[in-house]
Amino acid sequence: MDILKVVHLNTYDGNGGAGRACVRLNRALTDQGIESKVIVHYKFGKNPDIGDFNTNLLQKGYIAATIILERILAKRYLKALKTPFSFAWFGRSVIHHPDVEAADIIHLHWVNHGFLDPKHIAEIAKLKKPVVWTFHDSNAFTGGCHVRYTCDHFKNECGNCPLLKNADPDDQSHKIWKQKRAAYDVLNFNIVAPSAWMQKSVKESSLMKGKTVEQIPNTLETDIFKPMDKSLAKEKAGFPKDKYILLSGFMPSRKDMHKGTSYLLESLELLKERLGAKARNIELVVFGNRNTEDVPEFPFRASFLGTIGDDERLSVCYAAADAFLIPSLEDNLPYTVMESLSCGTPVIAFTTGGIPDMVKHEYNGYLAEYRSSESFANGMEWMIHHTDRERLNRNARQTVMEKFSEEVIATRHIELYKHILKI
Repeated sequence: MDILKVVHLNTYDGNGGAGRACVRLNRALTDQGIESKVIVHYKFGKNPDIGDFNTNLLQKGYIAATIILERILAKRYLKALKTPFSFAWFGRSVIHHPDVEAADIIHLHWVNHGFLDPKHIAEIAKLKKPVVWTFHDSNAFTGGCHVRYTCDHFKNECGNCPLLKNADPDDQSHKIWKQKRAAYDVLNFNIVAPSAWMQKSVKESSLMKGKTVEQIPNTLETDIFKPMDKSLAKEKAGFPKDKYILLSGFMPSRKDMHKGTSYLLESLELLKERLGAKARNIELVVFGNRNTEDVPEFPFRASFLGTIGDDERLSVCYAAADAFLIPSLEDNLPYTVMESLSCGTPVIAFTTGGIPDMVKHEYNGYLAEYRSSESFANGMEWMIHHTDRERLNRNARQTVMEKFSEEVIATRHIELYKHILKI
C-alpha cells in the first residue's frame, strides 16, 4: 500500500458540528499525506474537493424532498419537544461510488436525514473493507433520539420512548432499535468517540456490545481560530472596548431544552443583582441566532450578530470576547467551546457531556454544577473578577494546541487506521 486512502461519508458538507468535524479531519489528514476525500448525501457548498452522491439536479431535488418529507412525517409521531429524533424511513446505497470502492478505509460520520438507514449501513459489509464510525451524537446506538438526557433505555432495548406520542414497548423507537441491531450484526465497524462521555455511553449501550471504541477528539483550524490582542480584536469586531464582553453562540427560544437557555437567563439575572452598578460594564453578544423575533429578553445590553458564515470573522469575535458562555445541557464535544479556547478566550459551561474534556475548572474556564443557574452565575462572577485574565487566555490556547491541534488528531486517526489494516 503506497498511500493510505480514506473516504469520509457525511450527510452534509460542513454545516453542523459533525459536518465541520468531518471536513476538518479530512483537511488534517490530507496535510499528513493521506489520500482523504469527503463524499456527502446533500451538498450545500461549492467546494470542489467535496464530492456527493447526486449526479444531476433531479436526483438532488429528490434527496432534498425526502429530507423535508421526513421532518414533516416525523411530527405525526413525536411530541412537541425540541429534542432531535431521526426515523429510518429513507436511505441510499453508497457502495458503487468509485471513491468508496477505491478506499482502504470507509469512515462514517453523521449519516441521518435519509442518508444511511440500517439496511444501507449493512450493505457496506459487501465491500469487505474496514469501517470506522465517529459518533457525533447518540443516534447510532439509540432507537432514534440524538440527545438522551436522563433516558437510559439505550442500555437495554429502546421502547416506551419519552419522545413519542404513542409510546409502548414495541413503539417506533423499538422498531428502529431492532433494525439497527440487525444491521450491526452484519457490519463490523470500529467506533471513534470524540469525548470520554461518548465513549462511556457507547460502552453502556446494548447495541454496541463487542464493538471496539477509541476516544479521539475532533480537531479545528488552529491557524484560523487563533488569539489576537483583545483591544485590537474588539475594534475589529466592532465591540465596545470599555465593556466586558460575554459571548454566546446560537440562542434559541426559552423553550429549547437542549441549549439550556432558561438557565442562562436566570444566571444573568443573578449576575446583574450581584454586580449592582458595575453591571453597566457588561455587554452580551450573541451569534448564530436566525432572527431576533424569538430571542429572550436579557438583563444586560445584548446585540445579535446573526449567523456568521466566515470563520475568519467568527475567530475575531471569539478573540474579542472576554468569556464565552455555553449553557448546553448535553453535548458531545461542542465546537464553539474548542473554537473559543483556540482563540484564547476562556469558557463558562455546565459540567456535562464532553465539555470537561476541553474545559479544566478554574484553569481555562469554569465548570458550573449541572443545571445550576447560581453556579453558572458564580462562574461569570469569578471570571469577571479574576486578577490574571491573561493567564486564563494563555491556558485556553495551550489546551487546544496540546490536545486538539490538526497534527495531533490526524496522527491519532492514522495510527487507528494502520492498526485496523495491520500495516
